[in-house]
Amino acid sequence: MNTFDKIYEQVKKIPYGRVATYGQIALLAGNPHWSRVVGYALHVNPDPENVRCYRVVNRFGEVSKAFAFGGENEQIKLLRAEGVEVDENGRVDLKKYGMI
Repeated sequence: MNTFDKIYEQVKKIPYGRVATYGQIALLAGNPHWSRVVGYALHVNPDPENVRCYRVVNRFGEVSKAFAFGGENEQIKLLRAEGVEVDENGRVDLKKYGMI
């Protein structure tokens, strides 16, 4: 299994209505130093229907300004559709919605 596949497998495990950070996904995929690699992998996600990359936020709980599948407003819309509260600054409360 290649690095991106390891990342996608971990992203698939994020439950409905929850988020994880790039760093958490990197750690779960096998290398805590892969945070940027997680970002690259999600940017080229070949299966956004099953690998719900919108559930991944940065370490501050912020959505991506460069969300590859419609921009930050689309990421916010998708998260809110799952009941995740996103504030006016595009930030999610990791204590409330984080999967870890």
